[in-house]
Amino acid sequence: MGRSIPLLTPRNKQRIGFAVLATCTVVTVLPIIALGIYILVQGVPGISWEFISSMPRDGMHAGGILPAILGTFYLTLGTALFSIPPGIAAAIYLAEYAGDTRATRLIRIAMINLAGIPSVVYGLFGLGLFVLFLQFGTSILAASLTLSIMTLPVIISTAEEALRSVPVSFRVVSISLGASKWQTVWRIVLPQALPGIITGCILGLERAAGETAPILFTGAAFFLPRLPQSPFDPTMALPYHLFVISTQVPGMPVKIQYGTVLVLLVFVLSMNLIATMIRSRARARRQW
Repeated sequence: MGRSIPLLTPRNKQRIGFAVLATCTVVTVLPIIALGIYILVQGVPGISWEFISSMPRDGMHAGGILPAILGTFYLTLGTALFSIPPGIAAAIYLAEYAGDTRATRLIRIAMINLAGIPSVVYGLFGLGLFVLFLQFGTSILAASLTLSIMTLPVIISTAEEALRSVPVSFRVVSISLGASKWQTVWRIVLPQALPGIITGCILGLERAAGETAPILFTGAAFFLPRLPQSPFDPTMALPYHLFVISTQVPGMPVKIQYGTVLVLLVFVLSMNLIATMIRSRARARRQW
């Protein structure tokens, strides 16, 4: 009798593994593509120049969403100003200056836990601290600070990992040539880690741009007849505006709802595209 050929040879195992991975990819990607097509089909009829550039009227049933678009931009810009500089500074300290001590380990565990807290908790915290205690009121400033606190753990964690991924040899060579620690970090390590840092910043800002709960308590308004004039004014925002017209306004045309979704999606994807271009240029200059 001849020997039987085993069915699960290494080659067959590899094929089965590739088939499983391909199936998981298709199952994951197809719903996303289908959702994007559905939003396009439903939202494009509602997009017009008036829809983008005018104020809402007739109880949100007509007009445009210009205040919500500008409000989302103001909140995203404020979040970036309040979260990116301190987030990168904290990551530099943790990666380059702080040793592997008990305190730093506790800080990293705290950041992981903070990144998983529901956004509504951040909204209540911002309401208590910025709106009531510091008396900023329901404003762009209070909402931006709340979103910044929510975004900081993501930025710090990703920026620290990006800094740690830079080879140690870069630091050794720089210091051996007479550069100080700070000169090495500023001129050598930080530029090499820039693509990863940008990725973390964009991930955090994209989450902030799409959040509803934090701004609901701290800065978003249902309807404003004019644009905000200062950081202490409330503002409309696309996520909250979408929530209101989808749940609180009866008889809202579907094309307006999905048109708002499409504008928010384009806003977030535009941020991602700009970040990708900047990241690609930084990667082209990277030396490893």
